[in-house]
This record gives sequence, structure tokens and C-alpha cells, in this order.
Amino acid sequence: MASIPVLNESGKKVGDESIDDALLGGKINASLLKQAVVMYQANHRQGTVKQQSRGEVDGSTRKLFKQKGTGRARMGNLRQPVRRGGGRAFPRKPRDFRQGMPRQMRRLARNQAILAKILSEQAIIVEGVEFDSPKTTRLVSLLTAIKADRGCIMATAGTDRNVYLSGRNIRRTEVLDVADLNAGDILSRRHLIFTRPAFEALRNQLSGK
Repeated sequence: MASIPVLNESGKKVGDESIDDALLGGKINASLLKQAVVMYQANHRQGTVKQQSRGEVDGSTRKLFKQKGTGRARMGNLRQPVRRGGGRAFPRKPRDFRQGMPRQMRRLARNQAILAKILSEQAIIVEGVEFDSPKTTRLVSLLTAIKADRGCIMATAGTDRNVYLSGRNIRRTEVLDVADLNAGDILSRRHLIFTRPAFEALRNQLSGK
């Protein structure tokens, strides 16, 4: 059984929560996690670059001067890649970098990423994270108290608008619905923080309840 510390808003430990390793994949598969991270990073690439070839730039196709007899280097038209304003010899074109992965592999990678954070003691459950209105200073104080202010993913049960608005301007901090967690997001930040309802929702999902 893996154990996760439970802290209150002031950073004091108030207990522990346990979760079966088997529900999170049991053993960490490093190659699967790497494949998942590479996929998520590739899917963030835009691939919208567009350069013009010599056939796409504006300019005359007339040969500037005859091939021989002038004493100068041979020269074609104005759109040659060697001339300023000409086209590119090997222009880059728009391309799709997206990669795919079966759903079961994505879920297993997410579970193993959570397990990796738990085993490395970088997963925390925080009690009492209930915001009546957006309050960035309160969330900053909370992250400082639990020593997660150098980067974290905070998982909430459902979309908590007040917590999201409180954390969206904090550097290296992301607030996500626990159902939207993926291996790429989890491994991109140092700490993984669950609210108590979010952890219960995750455990119920993993156990099939």
C-alpha cells in the first residue's frame, strides 16, 4: 500500500491516506512514461511553419544574363535560393506532429505517473481547500506552507472555478480537474497536490465505484 501525507492549509500534517499500488499499475514502467511524455509534448507542437520555395516567391523567370561569355558567374533568375529575396532551397512546410496512444496505455501512464510521485514523496493531500471567492494570496500562502511553491499540479474534484482563478497567475502552478490529469502534466511539475474530494474521486474511479 502506498501512503500519501495529509496536510492542512497551514502545512501541518494531520494524517495519512493509503492507496493500493495495484490500482496504480503496481510497478513503474519507465519506457511507457517516456512514450507518454513524448506524445504529449509532440501534441503541443504547432507545426504551422511555412516557407516559400523558388516557385512560390514573386519575381521574373527571365535569365538575368547569358550563361557564357560575360566573365561573371553563371546566374539564373531572381527567384534563385542563392539570391536575396529568392525562395528557399528546401523550404519547411506545415506538418502535423501529433502522435497517438491507445486509451488504456494513456490511463496506465497516468496512474504510474501518480505512483511515481507518491513513491518519491512528492504527492500531497490538502484538507480545507474551499474558496468562496478567488484569492491568489491565500493559495500562494498555502503552497508556501506545504513547500510546493516551486511548481505543482493541483487536482480538484470537478472544475473549481474559484481555485482555478486563484492559481492561474501563479508561476509553475496549474489547477486541473482530477479527471483531466495525464502523465505529461503530472511529470512536468515537481509536486502533485490533491484536495480531499479529488483524491476520493480518483480512488473511486480506480476501484470502479
